[in-house]
Amino acid sequence: MLALLWIIVLGFIPPLLSVWIVRRTQKRMQAELRRAMMATTRVRTRRYPISLPPDSYYLEGVGHLIGDISCRFNARSRYIRCAVNPEGPCQGCRHYEQKDA
Repeated sequence: MLALLWIIVLGFIPPLLSVWIVRRTQKRMQAELRRAMMATTRVRTRRYPISLPPDSYYLEGVGHLIGDISCRFNARSRYIRCAVNPEGPCQGCRHYEQKDA
Protein backbone atom coordinates (compact mmCIF):
# COMPACT_ATOMS: atom_id res chain seq x y z
CA MET A 1 0.00 0.00 0.00
CA LEU A 2 2.84 2.40 0.81
CA ALA A 3 4.49 1.64 -2.53
CA LEU A 4 1.26 2.48 -4.39
CA LEU A 5 0.97 5.80 -2.53
CA TRP A 6 4.61 6.57 -3.33
CA ILE A 7 4.00 5.91 -7.07
CA ILE A 8 0.95 8.19 -7.08
CA VAL A 9 2.88 11.00 -5.37
CA LEU A 10 5.75 10.63 -7.81
CA GLY A 11 3.25 10.73 -10.69
CA PHE A 12 1.81 14.05 -9.50
CA ILE A 13 5.15 15.84 -9.05
CA PRO A 14 5.96 16.55 -12.77
CA PRO A 15 2.55 18.11 -13.64
CA LEU A 16 2.57 20.22 -10.47
CA LEU A 17 6.10 21.37 -11.19
CA SER A 18 5.10 22.21 -14.76
CA VAL A 19 2.09 24.26 -13.64
CA TRP A 20 4.26 26.14 -11.14
CA ILE A 21 6.87 26.97 -13.80
CA VAL A 22 4.24 28.10 -16.34
CA ARG A 23 2.54 30.42 -13.84
CA ARG A 24 5.85 31.92 -12.72
CA THR A 25 6.81 32.55 -16.36
CA GLN A 26 3.43 34.11 -17.13
CA LYS A 27 3.75 36.51 -14.18
CA ARG A 28 7.26 37.49 -15.29
CA MET A 29 6.12 38.08 -18.89
CA GLN A 30 3.15 40.17 -17.76
CA ALA A 31 5.44 42.29 -15.60
CA GLU A 32 7.82 42.81 -18.56
CA LEU A 33 4.91 43.73 -20.83
CA ARG A 34 3.61 46.21 -18.24
CA ARG A 35 7.09 47.79 -17.98
CA ALA A 36 7.35 48.02 -21.78
CA MET A 37 3.93 49.65 -22.06
CA MET A 38 4.84 52.20 -19.41
CA ALA A 39 8.14 52.94 -21.17
CA THR A 40 6.39 53.59 -24.49
CA THR A 41 3.83 55.79 -22.74
CA ARG A 42 6.65 57.91 -21.31
CA VAL A 43 8.30 58.16 -24.72
CA ARG A 44 5.00 59.05 -26.39
CA THR A 45 4.32 61.90 -23.98
CA ARG A 46 7.80 63.33 -24.60
CA ARG A 47 7.52 63.13 -28.38
CA TYR A 48 4.65 65.61 -28.80
CA PRO A 49 5.30 69.25 -28.02
CA ILE A 50 3.39 70.75 -25.16
CA SER A 51 2.85 74.10 -26.87
CA LEU A 52 0.78 73.98 -30.04
CA PRO A 53 1.07 76.52 -32.89
CA PRO A 54 -1.22 79.55 -32.58
CA ASP A 55 -3.34 78.48 -35.57
CA SER A 56 -4.10 75.03 -34.14
CA TYR A 57 -7.52 73.87 -33.04
CA TYR A 58 -9.12 70.68 -31.78
CA LEU A 59 -11.56 68.79 -33.97
CA GLU A 60 -13.66 66.20 -32.17
CA GLY A 61 -12.83 62.67 -33.30
CA VAL A 62 -9.72 63.77 -35.21
CA GLY A 63 -7.55 65.60 -32.68
CA HIS A 64 -5.43 68.73 -32.93
CA LEU A 65 -5.11 70.21 -36.42
CA ILE A 66 -3.19 73.20 -37.75
CA GLY A 67 -3.98 75.58 -40.59
CA ASP A 68 -7.15 76.98 -42.12
CA ILE A 69 -9.77 74.21 -42.39
CA SER A 70 -11.77 76.16 -44.98
CA CYS A 71 -8.88 75.89 -47.49
CA ARG A 72 -9.11 73.22 -50.18
CA PHE A 73 -5.46 72.22 -49.69
CA ASN A 74 -5.60 71.83 -45.89
CA ALA A 75 -3.94 68.55 -44.88
CA ARG A 76 -6.06 68.08 -41.74
CA SER A 77 -2.91 67.10 -39.90
CA ARG A 78 -1.17 67.97 -36.67
CA TYR A 79 2.18 68.33 -38.43
CA ILE A 80 1.65 70.08 -41.78
CA ARG A 81 -0.81 72.75 -42.79
CA CYS A 82 -1.38 72.03 -46.47
CA ALA A 83 0.02 70.30 -49.51
CA VAL A 84 1.01 73.55 -51.23
CA ASN A 85 2.41 75.51 -48.27
CA PRO A 86 3.25 72.97 -45.52
CA GLU A 87 5.27 75.38 -43.36
CA GLY A 88 2.60 78.09 -43.39
CA PRO A 89 1.34 80.62 -42.51
CA CYS A 90 -2.16 80.41 -43.92
CA GLN A 91 -2.90 84.16 -43.66
CA GLY A 92 -2.29 85.78 -47.04
CA CYS A 93 -1.34 82.52 -48.80
CA ARG A 94 -1.57 82.99 -52.57
CA HIS A 95 -2.68 79.36 -53.05
CA TYR A 96 -5.77 79.66 -50.83
CA GLU A 97 -8.93 78.23 -52.42
CA GLN A 98 -12.28 78.04 -50.68
CA LYS A 99 -13.35 74.41 -50.23
CA ASP A 100 -16.44 73.36 -52.20
CA ALA A 101 -19.36 72.21 -50.12
